[in-house]
Amino acid sequence: MRVDYLGLEAFVAVAELGSFSRAAQRLNLTQTALSHRIRKIEEDLGTRLLVRTSREVSLTMAGQALLPQVRGRLETLAELYGTVRNSGREAMRKVVFASVPTIAGYYLAGLMQTFSEANQGLSVILLDQPAAAVVSTVQRGEAEFGITITGATPWDIESEYLCTEPYVLLVNRKHRLAGRKSVRREDLLGEPLVRIRTQSTNRQLIEDSLGSVSRELDWRFEVQNAATAMNLVAAGTAITVLPRLTMYQAPHQLVGLSFDDVDLTRAVVAVTRRAVPLSDAAESLLAMIRKRLSEVDDAHA
Repeated sequence: MRVDYLGLEAFVAVAELGSFSRAAQRLNLTQTALSHRIRKIEEDLGTRLLVRTSREVSLTMAGQALLPQVRGRLETLAELYGTVRNSGREAMRKVVFASVPTIAGYYLAGLMQTFSEANQGLSVILLDQPAAAVVSTVQRGEAEFGITITGATPWDIESEYLCTEPYVLLVNRKHRLAGRKSVRREDLLGEPLVRIRTQSTNRQLIEDSLGSVSRELDWRFEVQNAATAMNLVAAGTAITVLPRLTMYQAPHQLVGLSFDDVDLTRAVVAVTRRAVPLSDAAESLLAMIRKRLSEVDDAHA
């Protein structure tokens, strides 16, 4: 059954104010329109709610029974409406996105400042997460979009190519390989290496690209993140393979060497929820990220 909320609102206003004219003023209606609403809801309920005389308006027994129930529910609806409206306004004042830490730390830091300066009053929330977690976060609707490494994506996620980035071998400046311009996979044999934990998408890409040589390498250390791996290399404890952009965040003791016998790269993509449009702010931010990362492809071409 359809509930006539406008009629109930009119009934409460007349009952509380005891006057059709004052109730019409509160609701910004003509008295004729107000009377029509009262008459309609009485017809729907099949009973009189108000008794109107030339001097006053009073409630019938049915009206007396209905008033506290309706008033309470209208107040609850008003509170709910206010909550939803405030939530919507709050959502309009922020943009949330996720990114793998290596991309976020180098490519997006300055870009976020530029975006924020151009969008005063808008909060920019970055969730830096592992590659797989970025996809899950977007899928759950906790971020409008994500920047991650290419891989298998769920059916409800769309993936957009942004750029390709090479990996390099990071060594200490005093290491025997530091003077080389490039290295081959066999140059890693006999060297203590540090790699990122098993769940890392980076690790899987590296091991797949190195092929059978990977199984012969001395993966002596395993850490949680790239920063720790670079610190081990800086200390001369090990060498490692990481995306080239990490060189810009690396301690000065490190040298990055490219591979000349294997195409060791990763594709960076943007992920969004299928059929869910981005907010204007998120679309604007993603457009800036697209442009920034397209420059990476141009630089590597």
